[in-house]
Amino acid sequence: MKNIIIGTAGHIDHGKTTLIKALTGRNTDRWEEEQKRGITIDLGFTWFDLPGGDRAGIIDVPGHEKFINNMVAGVVGMDLVMLVIAADEGVMPQTREHMDILKLLGIEKSIIVLNKCDLVDEEWLELVEEEIREELAGTFLEQAPVVKVSAATGQGLPALIETIEHMTRDEVVQKDVTTIPRLPIDRAFSLPGFGTIITGTLLTGSISRDDTLEMYPIGKNSKIRNIQVHGEDRERCYAGQRVAINLSNIKKREIGRGCVLAPPDSMKNTDLLDVKLDVLESSMRVLTNHTRLHFFTGTSEILCRAVLLDKEEIGPGESGYVQLRLEEEIALRRGDKFVVRFYSPMETIGGGVVLEPNPCIHKRFQENVIRELEQKESGSSADVIELHVKSHGDTMITQTELAKLTALAMDEVVRDVKELEEQKLVKTFAMKKDTYVWHRDSERQARERLLHALEEYEKKYPYRYGMKKAEVQMTFFKKWKPNVFDRYVTVLEEEGVLRRVEEFLCTPDFQVRKDNVYDKVSSVILKTVREAGFDFVRYSDMEFGSVPREVADDILNILLEEKQIVRVTDDMCTLTEYMEQAKEKISEKLNVNPVITIAEVRDMFGTSRKSAKPILEYMDSIKVTKKTGAESERVKY
Repeated sequence: MKNIIIGTAGHIDHGKTTLIKALTGRNTDRWEEEQKRGITIDLGFTWFDLPGGDRAGIIDVPGHEKFINNMVAGVVGMDLVMLVIAADEGVMPQTREHMDILKLLGIEKSIIVLNKCDLVDEEWLELVEEEIREELAGTFLEQAPVVKVSAATGQGLPALIETIEHMTRDEVVQKDVTTIPRLPIDRAFSLPGFGTIITGTLLTGSISRDDTLEMYPIGKNSKIRNIQVHGEDRERCYAGQRVAINLSNIKKREIGRGCVLAPPDSMKNTDLLDVKLDVLESSMRVLTNHTRLHFFTGTSEILCRAVLLDKEEIGPGESGYVQLRLEEEIALRRGDKFVVRFYSPMETIGGGVVLEPNPCIHKRFQENVIRELEQKESGSSADVIELHVKSHGDTMITQTELAKLTALAMDEVVRDVKELEEQKLVKTFAMKKDTYVWHRDSERQARERLLHALEEYEKKYPYRYGMKKAEVQMTFFKKWKPNVFDRYVTVLEEEGVLRRVEEFLCTPDFQVRKDNVYDKVSSVILKTVREAGFDFVRYSDMEFGSVPREVADDILNILLEEKQIVRVTDDMCTLTEYMEQAKEKISEKLNVNPVITIAEVRDMFGTSRKSAKPILEYMDSIKVTKKTGAESERVKY
């Protein structure tokens, strides 16, 4: 099932909210002022199910010029936009501005909804449709379907739903749920008994309950207490869904629209951005150096100054490289789209794409700076390397292999890998012969799979120290070399992600269960071997009542790991202290006489030959004795 986000756009009072209510049965105007004035001031959210089974979240954005900032915030993460135009008025000023904003933010899929068709006659309707087609000629909306409806009477709604179904089924691509999660916050509030709650559209990745994420740019980590999608509690939410998340450790007053929830250390705060900025053809302004602008991206609105790097000015229909110097910090990623509006009066003049989210301050007209920005715009060698690294998510890839695949010099590969690492896009593992590179998205997925597997294993086998390291490698990392896998395990240990107990791996806080079952089994084993002394008893002959043999085996391994007992043979064990005594006595004997026999060991410990032989074989294994050639004789190791 696809997670689809549909938005509305259009001039004030053209019926966007009424249309959404007709589609969903819900009113998205939640504020008393909105309902009293009949206009949408803030973003409204609801959903409905399409005939094919996909659930479509729907966002009602404001049409009034004063609330354009909310409109920009609403467009974040949209797959499809319904541009609503009233049949009795046609294209209006905010209709055009909304069209410009949709274009600047990269919205490609749209439906023209000609609303209020019940208020006009057929002849007028044809004139309005013709006017709309003329207005849209040459724009990204030129081929958008036009659907005639009346939200008030229900006329044309089935045709609209059918058009939405067709476009979302055939043309909307499923969002990437495997990359790191990123959630721009468009609303924050608190509820008694719950604390802080945020809402937004999850752009990428997925978020699970109990995940720890960072709130940018305020820099506070928070554990996810609860997740809701369309009013229903969920264990996990995915890219493309409208979500409400209950946070710990953060107060409502600390969060503003423009904050972003993402994994710790996955982004970096900045007050500088290198961008490619396009000025709208319809703009009446010429952008000059150091112009003050309102900058909109995601759910953020920040004042900034535009430093023109390659031109003296950028006129209507022109573009250029610009460094935006922000008056507040923000956290973005390369490739994010933005809109800029003139400082005063407030009017949309252009927008573009972020080329570098963490630059240094540039002087104007620097050839090397412009050349780097050109490379970043067209796709740098680092971008190519990132794609190769991402395609080797289950094996990693070495820098030597990257050099071969890209035909780049090794120093270029090393430079690009370092850049990707600084951007938190890859992780590197320097080995003796080469450096392995792994994409952060792949590492995150592998880490999640591993931790989930360890947690499930610990539930199933509570009397084990965890999964055997070799079993983990063969299950999850079988294509890796053992030394690379060992290095990764060490990194996870250092980061506190997992714990190693001898050759077992477990989650950091896991402890083997020591309950009544453990007490029962361990007491039987310890009592039996203590009473047997050096007349060893076979473990397979011990009885544990109703306790399954598999559980008893696990508890035996606990006693072995804790060194309360030692294994003398595959099926015989004894107290560790007994074998320490045996080691001491046999060493003393060998200091006097260089040879010791099985018969002497039998007599020394008052046991049978059947038990004496395993004692000597155990001494061989711990390098106290060694064979001389005869099966029954040993000398000092």
